[in-house]
Order: sequence, then structure tokens, then C-alpha cells
Amino acid sequence: MDALAVHRWGDGPEVALVHGGAGPKTTWAGLDSLAERWSLLLVYRRGFPPSPPVAGLGQDFLIDAEDLASVFDEYRPHVVAHSYGVLGSLLAAVRNPWAVRSLTLIEPPLYFVADHDPAVARLRRLGDLVLTEGLDTDPAALREFLVLSGSPGIAEGPLPAAAAAAVRRAHHGRLPSQARPDLDALRGAGIPALVASGAHTPALETLCDALAIALDAHRVTAPGAGHFVAAAPGFADRLHTFLATGA
Repeated sequence: MDALAVHRWGDGPEVALVHGGAGPKTTWAGLDSLAERWSLLLVYRRGFPPSPPVAGLGQDFLIDAEDLASVFDEYRPHVVAHSYGVLGSLLAAVRNPWAVRSLTLIEPPLYFVADHDPAVARLRRLGDLVLTEGLDTDPAALREFLVLSGSPGIAEGPLPAAAAAAVRRAHHGRLPSQARPDLDALRGAGIPALVASGAHTPALETLCDALAIALDAHRVTAPGAGHFVAAAPGFADRLHTFLATGA
């Protein structure tokens, strides 16, 4: 398969930024200041130009893992991953833990770590429904999922263009509920980890709390930007501190 596009920005040790269902520019707004101390590698996942198109009908965290393993092996970066991008990132890290200096995981749909929680289980069911049915999902269920997942500007009436585009891209993707990265292996490898969330949905807070325990990770809550935690006030400084001292 053709390699992913990786745009380098800044100067210093490499930090690979792996976006989820939204593109890099939207996902990583707010991290500009990090380029003063770090080389930011904006990784464009398959299906997001200028990277190659997806190989099947939709996004696939197993293919992401193959793609990202090559990036991680080349740069041995700190990895900052968001949402669906966390799944492939973790699978790539399990394959070769020594290719990853640290892991920062932002609101991943890694439901299995807390699927016993009713709110997490409902979020999983809604997420699977939206990925399966796309914009044909029952409108009430689609809006509930988008609100719970922290998408901005969701109200009655037509969906915002960015939200509709994200749903189209996610349609037919491999379901996050199928992801089972070996968290014990990552914890055993001693990779420093940070789990971050935006304090906008209790289910995601529960999930991130459980993930932090599973990885023995630092835990940060940064409200103010919904699902796009990187843009929350103060998050860039907290991320810099972790990268500089926690890894």
C-alpha cells in the first residue's frame, strides 16, 4: 500500500499527531505553540487527502495499524492520537512498543474497557449504529450520538456540514467495538501514557478513567472544546509538560 502523507512542522523531538474522524487541521487546532519545542508530524490517515484513499468501503483501524507502524518505526515519535485514530495507534504500538516514546490518548472509542457501564454501552451501540447506517441512521439516534461524542453545533434542523461530512467518512468503517488492543502488553512495556478528555460526556469520562487505570497512565481533563480536546484552554501546556517530563 502507498505510504501515508506526513507533514512536518516545528523543531525538536518528533511528536506524531494521529487524527480521528475529523482531519488534522480541525483536530489539532490549539497545538501551534508546541511547534516551538517539538517537531509535529501531522499524519493524514488513509482516506484524508493527500494520503491515499481507503482500501475498502470505510475507515479501518486494522489498516491504520499497518500504516502507522511504518510511521512509528521511521520516527520513533511521541504519539498523540485522537478518537478513532487511537485504535490503530495502539495496535501499532503493541506490535513494536520500542517505536513509541509515549502515548497521549484523547477520547478514544475503546468501549471494551468500561462496557459494563450502561452509559458507555449505550454510546457504543449508538456509535456502531451510525458507522453502519451513516446518514440514514434514525435522526434522533444520530443526533444523540453526535451530541454525546462532543460534536459542535448540533441542534434541531440540518446537521452542520462538518458533522455530516464526518458521518459520511465514518460510514461502513470497521466498528470500534471490535477493537481489542492488548493493554496489558503496553502497560508491561512501560510506555509513558496520558489519557485526556473534555468533560462534556459522562460516558467518555468513565471510559477514559478506566483506560487510564488499565495503562497506569496520567489522567487529564480539559473542558471547553468538546471532543476536540486539543483546542481546550491550557491543554497544549499540559501536553507539553507531559511530553517533556512524563516521558
